Amino acid sequence: MTEWIYALLIAPLAVSVVSFLLAKSKNQTLVTALHVTGLILMFVFSLKVIAEVLEQGSILALDNWIYVDSLSAIFIGLIGVVGALAGMYSIGYMNTELSEVHIDFKTYTYYHGFLHLFFFTMLVSVTTNNLILMWVGIEATTLSSAFLVGTYKHKTSLEAAWKYIIICSVGVAFGLYGTILVFSGANSMLQDPSQAIFWSAVNAQAQNLDPSLLYIAFAFILVGFGTKCGLFPMHTWLSDAHSEAPSPVSAILSAVLLNCAMLVVLRYYTIISKAIGAEYLQTLFLWFGLISVGIAALFIIVQADIKRLLAYSSIENMGLITFAFGLGGPLGMFAGLLHTINHSLAKTLLFCASGNILLKYKTRDMNQVRGLWKVAPVTAVLFAGGGLALGGVPPFNVFVSEFSVAVAGITAGKTWLVIICLLLLTVVLAGLAMMLLKTVLGKPTDNIETGEVSKISVLAMAILLLLMLMMGLHIADPIMQLLKNSVGIILGQDNVSFGDMLLLPWQSLGK
Repeated sequence: MTEWIYALLIAPLAVSVVSFLLAKSKNQTLVTALHVTGLILMFVFSLKVIAEVLEQGSILALDNWIYVDSLSAIFIGLIGVVGALAGMYSIGYMNTELSEVHIDFKTYTYYHGFLHLFFFTMLVSVTTNNLILMWVGIEATTLSSAFLVGTYKHKTSLEAAWKYIIICSVGVAFGLYGTILVFSGANSMLQDPSQAIFWSAVNAQAQNLDPSLLYIAFAFILVGFGTKCGLFPMHTWLSDAHSEAPSPVSAILSAVLLNCAMLVVLRYYTIISKAIGAEYLQTLFLWFGLISVGIAALFIIVQADIKRLLAYSSIENMGLITFAFGLGGPLGMFAGLLHTINHSLAKTLLFCASGNILLKYKTRDMNQVRGLWKVAPVTAVLFAGGGLALGGVPPFNVFVSEFSVAVAGITAGKTWLVIICLLLLTVVLAGLAMMLLKTVLGKPTDNIETGEVSKISVLAMAILLLLMLMMGLHIADPIMQLLKNSVGIILGQDNVSFGDMLLLPWQSLGK
């Protein structure tokens, strides 16, 4: 059955179109109801698609243009679940912005239109089987989300939006060069050249590709799509775009968009590693990842802007995910995919909490934010819990995935690189701890109104923290199955074994 995948793609596009048409309605309730309907549909349809993948193994539809396997199902889950929670938080946040006249009603409706269009473009990029459409989908995410970055139309937000468009468009152009090189090789290799455009067809015959151009092709792909992931050296757009966008948009950019580009990189890794081996590809992953972690750690420790600190944390975590993939083997790939999920949950929570702080204190400067535990105690607890979790404090989920990265590195014989990485993560933890100490504790100024921003925003954040705790204590069987299947897809192995080494006493992978 393919109806659910069609429904998943159509729903956000339809909601987006109707939202734009409501710009002149002046009916806030109708716009909000449409937004909630879109979130519910996206959430339900994404779970239905994932259930089909778990049952059937993969979904091929629309004359091979759509292909969903366990690997893409993980990213569909991030869009559907994390995107829905960020959208849920967005209700209270944007209604407050509208009531305080920080935006007008036209901007309010356009925000919802572009948000659901953004969801649609991300879903296209992770479900398409067409190599060119993968690139088109990633480029389309830039265009749809750039309007969201510039929502407030301030000088700094518009500058961030243009910087985002220019750097990502130039970067993703490199990804197009790599795509063309792979397509060219497949076109001359396959008996039916018309199939060379489809990832599944190329992957099935990847070992027969001419390796001569694939070395440079993967370098183009990693630099190109790595730009959208926020990897060094094309990471400079990220701190501006994430900090200037509305907080729910910052959450989606960090937790979902970066991962969509990483999926495309993994798709090409799967193909090219079969033709030239994994050593060269893993070396690029290791050094791009480790340098990204190092650069981000140095910026995090000196940041005073809460959202910019969280933006650099996104660079650090995408670097860590890339580093994990560079370690190779089943454990390295598992660690990278697990950290992809864990980071998405943590970063969504923290960006949403930073939005509550911004609405209360009217500033992102942590030197001016004091006594959050007295001003908004529930937000303070959730913000502190999310910050500690992101720093890798047990029993939360990020500790599990960071531990698994260390295990994968030691197993791969990269102990010194793991030690360097852990030292950098210690610096990051210090930066996050400083942020929490400055903002949560202390005595607030007298002119700050106490109380939570909205109940629905707090509820969305509480669900995120609960999911992080649950993922830290036990990985649900369906998620574990998706992770195992995905590792097999990346490595080209039907049966993946993780050996006798366990992630944690309560997180057994089995043999």
